[in-house]
Amino acid sequence: QVQLVESGGGSVQPGGSLRLSCEASISAFSIYNMEWYRQAPGKEREWVATVTPGGSANYADSVKGRFFIFRDNGRNTVYLRMNSLKPEDTAVYYCHAYGMNFWGKGTLVTVSS
Repeated sequence: QVQLVESGGGSVQPGGSLRLSCEASISAFSIYNMEWYRQAPGKEREWVATVTPGGSANYADSVKGRFFIFRDNGRNTVYLRMNSLKPEDTAVYYCHAYGMNFWGKGTLVTVSS
């Protein structure tokens, strides 16, 4: 059974930080580009960041310089470190393996005063 389990969300004030984790039960995890997406209430899901098998990262303009994606292939886990959080970052965050159509339940991040 293929599973993606996100965790680490919570409620923080603007300027705060969180680290999200995604444990992936995927055969040959290390060959996939891993991604984070998010979906705010009433909006479409949007791409946030991607990390390649070798660790190279790309980010959406809205999070560049604040968020950092990285992975541990030995643990089949991808992370998203979120710094300097803004209210507009409020969303359910999902991880994704590029080329697959599997999604977890997501983890909720709420940024408010």
